[in-house]
Amino acid sequence: MREKRKIIVDGEDFEVLMERKGDSWIVEIEGVTFDVKTEGGLPQSKQSRKRGGSKRKLSGKISSSIPGKIVTLNVSLDEIVEQGQVIMILEAMKMQNEIQAPISGKIVEINCHSGESIEANMPLIVIEPLDSKD
Repeated sequence: MREKRKIIVDGEDFEVLMERKGDSWIVEIEGVTFDVKTEGGLPQSKQSRKRGGSKRKLSGKISSSIPGKIVTLNVSLDEIVEQGQVIMILEAMKMQNEIQAPISGKIVEINCHSGESIEANMPLIVIEPLDSKD
């Protein structure tokens, strides 16, 4: 299934179509198709993580699977965010990626700031669902 994504390459915005094929991605940019492979294997796509039709509860913990740099941080502590809202822009492997809120809720923890270099798997932001019972 092709996914439409926005990417930034060398400061220029592109709208791309991406589709996973085995151990690579087929990426179409402005009508030109590329076969993209990554070193060290591919992270699982959202679809492959949702196997079997089970309804797992989404986590509000956000981290990066690879090292990078926080370009912009668009949220502050105690702010209410909606699922899908862009909460930060992370630059990794010379690409800027919009990081979206995985759930709707309240920002309860921020462990990074704009301009900061981050390590892989570092916890960056925690969102607590509004209907959460303590």
